[in-house]
Amino acid sequence: DDQIERERASQHLPGGCCALAAVYLMGKFYVANAGDSRAIIIRNGEIIPMSREFTPETERQRLQFLAFLRPELLGKEFTHLEFPRRIQPKELGKKMLYRDQSMNGWAYKKIEEDDLKFPLIYGEGKKARVMATIGVTRGLGDHDLKVFSSNIHIKPFLSCFPEVRVYDLTQYEHCPDDVLVLGTDGLWDVTNNKEVAGAVMEVLTSYEPNDPCRYTMVAQELVVRSRGVLKERGWRLANDKLGSGDDISVFVIPLGGPGNYT
Repeated sequence: DDQIERERASQHLPGGCCALAAVYLMGKFYVANAGDSRAIIIRNGEIIPMSREFTPETERQRLQFLAFLRPELLGKEFTHLEFPRRIQPKELGKKMLYRDQSMNGWAYKKIEEDDLKFPLIYGEGKKARVMATIGVTRGLGDHDLKVFSSNIHIKPFLSCFPEVRVYDLTQYEHCPDDVLVLGTDGLWDVTNNKEVAGAVMEVLTSYEPNDPCRYTMVAQELVVRSRGVLKERGWRLANDKLGSGDDISVFVIPLGGPGNYT
């Protein structure tokens, strides 16, 4: 992240990205995630999550705590408190549900002038945004990213530190159908873990265990299924739901070789 910041200044390279990395070292897989990509292991048909997405909803308390400690980051335009909906001026003095950085549940408070500011986290699900700007809360770069028509930087809330999970390959016997799947949010937006696992098993069983291209074909199938087919009403999935409009990158990594196959 520091290197990206240096290159931004010296080479005028703006922008940023999420990062999902898998490192194999001495019998263990280390999976590090900073962003909204996802990794899962499929072992004997069982799904083992190896990451979690970092979004304004999943990291609400971290973001609110930072804003609570450093209110100057909000530029006097945002409030770190969360409300079920936008507060209207006519509701000043009334009681409304809210929650702050220390709360999992909700409580009531009397609405004050500061509560009329735009919330730090606005929207729900995939539409949730930090300062109405960005929908992911960890990643690399984006040092120049600001709130629209303002001088308020988003970067202090965008952490570059990944969460790392470890999987010990020596604890289990793996066959060629056991895989690690890495995918960007373009895949997971329209395809859940169970559907991915189903596609993996469907494709793998149509190839010989020692055929090295079987894993490439799985990755290709996952991309194609998530993009869908172009129809009059846009890209559609097999169930006629809207296909992914985001970029889709998929890696399928085998955990066991043909010698372990039974």
